[in-house]
Formats: sequence, structure tokens, C-alpha cells
Amino acid sequence: MRRRTSDAEIVDEGFWGGSHGPRLPLTGSYLVDGLVLAVVILAIATVVGLALLWPHGKLGRSGQFGPIRTVGAVAENVKSVPCALSASHVCRVAQIRILDGPQKGKQTLLTTVAAVGSLDVSQGDRIRVYKNPVTAGSSRPSDTYSFADFDRRGAMLWLGIGFVVLLIATGRFHGLRALIGLLASLAIVIKFVVPAILHGSSPFAVAVVGAFAVMLVMMPLSYGLGAKSLAAWLGTAVSLLLAAGLAYAFAHIAHLSGASSDESVYLGASQSRLSLQGLLVAGMVIGALGVLVDLTVSQASTVIALRRVNPSLGFGGLFRGALEVGHDHIAATVATLVFAYAGAALPVLLIFSVGGTSFADAVNGEAVADEVIAALVGSIGLIASMPATTALAALLAPRMSDKQLATAEHAHAH
Repeated sequence: MRRRTSDAEIVDEGFWGGSHGPRLPLTGSYLVDGLVLAVVILAIATVVGLALLWPHGKLGRSGQFGPIRTVGAVAENVKSVPCALSASHVCRVAQIRILDGPQKGKQTLLTTVAAVGSLDVSQGDRIRVYKNPVTAGSSRPSDTYSFADFDRRGAMLWLGIGFVVLLIATGRFHGLRALIGLLASLAIVIKFVVPAILHGSSPFAVAVVGAFAVMLVMMPLSYGLGAKSLAAWLGTAVSLLLAAGLAYAFAHIAHLSGASSDESVYLGASQSRLSLQGLLVAGMVIGALGVLVDLTVSQASTVIALRRVNPSLGFGGLFRGALEVGHDHIAATVATLVFAYAGAALPVLLIFSVGGTSFADAVNGEAVADEVIAALVGSIGLIASMPATTALAALLAPRMSDKQLATAEHAHAH
């Protein structure tokens, strides 16, 4: 069976072309050829960007901020005692047992300052400790080890296992593909984005190239190749570039320094080549990527589902029908994004409230302004992505056969 369109004939054998009938375009449609070419150009630019920005050589470490090696331990017995280390004059002395490292199995005492609630070490807690250095000519410290942090890896591991089991149980093969795409995306962030920024490359350029690389890897793995991925990829690319440009521009217009957190100050002190403002903009770009992909893929899937249910719908009907769904989706997604950033700024707002700072002054503070601008930039990108992706998918769907529509619809996995 063949389906004739105004551009050319599309055959059932595949979206990327078939062997029946004389056709000039590669895929059977000049429009599809143009969109595919745009994706290919962006993909080549992404690969070139990865090659140019890929970190080479060993990363220099700052001697002032050397790594602290910790080992695991478990608190077997804890008691409160009077001491002069704390303003409350209360310390907690824990008998701990080392769980790994050269001194595995050793029992020793650990003194911590009494804290609030869950910050206190209690019996049975798994913690991370580090060995106190002994310098020449000084007396040995009373405790061999000091408290570094609670050991949270077990909790994260079990939660991660629950996530994977639930994802595969509900999504099955598509859930597995989505999981592989997610892991590949995280690998790009860990192996490229973070080292490239620390090696002195522009954080803005690294974030944009890294985001495009994530899309190139994640979308085919999660959603396959076809009209839906093509429309979603181009819609995400356009809106991500818009969000990136706005983030870069308004970081300068609003005079955001990027030094509003302790982590930023630490990085600025240990990495002299690092632009904290560029790092802030890069965080906005990476933060917007996830919600953009969610919206664009959903819109493309909605268009394909409408076309499959009613094959008589053309561009106008598909665009209007999917736009109605998109309005609700974008309202919910924007709310999700805004509340995520509002939650990040909540502790700062509480501090301002306790200090009696007015709302106008609180919002003007950089710690809150960072989150406000990030939320607005991401929201604008989201709003722009919805009609753009819907239009692209509505152009492509009428040029797909019934077989291709069914394949694309079944490939949708959130």
C-alpha cells in the first residue's frame, strides 16, 4: 500500500524511504529531507563541539583543598557528656567500629558536638570518618578519627533499585531503553561536562554542547528513530538555544556573579580559571533540558496519536488538537519547574524572613534572584517548545503510513 502526499510518495517499508516508485527526495518528502538535514547538521556540530571541548590531560588539584579520604564506620554506643567544644556545653561520645580500610574491625571513640535532631550521631548509624593527622612535635589528638558525614550510599542504593524495578516493571522493554538512555546521559555529564568545565573551557559552551550530546544519545535510545524523535529533537534544540541565550543575557543584565553559595565560593577559591557566572548559566541550561525533552516528546506523541485515531486530520486539525493538550501540559510543567526552583530558594527566603527583610529586598538578593531567573528562563523555553514541536510533528504525521504511526505511538515511553 502507498500513501500519496503533496510532496511525494511515502511507502510502508520505513520512514526513511523505501524502494517502490520513482522519487527525487531521499525520504520521499522534501519537507522531511529538510528536517533530517537540519538534525544531521546539528549532530555534526555537536560532535565537532565535543571534539574541541573534550578535556585532555590530568586535572590539576589545588594543594589548599586536598581530598579527604574517609572510611565507613558504625556507631555502637553513644552517650552525651559535658564538654567545652560546644556553645551548649554538650558533646556526644560514640564508640564506633571501623567497617573498611586498613583498620577494619578496630573500635575507637569519636567525639562530636551535640547537634539538632537527625544531625546527631545515634546508636546504629552508619557514618563516614577520617583519620586525624598527627604532625611532628604535636601531641596526639584525643580521638583517632573525626566525623565526616553520615553514610547515605545504602539509602540511595535501595531507592535506586526500587526506581529501576518500577521503571522496568511498568515500561518493560521501553523502560529498559529509557534507563539506558538516562545512564548514557549521566555519563556524558560526568565524563564530559564536569571535567571540561574544570579544565577551563567555557561553562556556557560546554553546557550547550553537552545538552545536545545528551539529546543525541538519549532520544534514539529512549524513543527510537522516526518522525516523533525528529520533531522532538528539533523542538528541544530550538527551545534549548532560546533558553541558553536568555540565561546568558540575563545573567549579565542582572549582574549575577554566581558566587551566592558556599560551593561556588569553594570552586572560585580552588579553580582560579573557572567563571562562576558561566557555571551558573550552565546550570540553568542543564536544568532546563529535562523538562524540555519531557514536553516535546509528549507533544510529538500526542500529534501521532491524533493522526492514528483520525487519519483524515491534516496539519491544521492536528496542530489545534495537540495544542489543546499542550496548554494543560505546559501549565503543569511550568508549575513543576517553578516550584522546583522555589524549593531550592526556600531556606534563603526563610533566613530573610527571620531577619525581617522585605520581600522586595529578599527577591533582589542574588541567592533568590538566581533561582527566579533560572525558573523564568526555563519556563520561557518550555512555552516556546510547545507550539514549535507541535507544528513540526503536525507537518510530519500526515506523511507517515499507518504502520509508521503505530510504531511511533508504541515507542513512546515516559
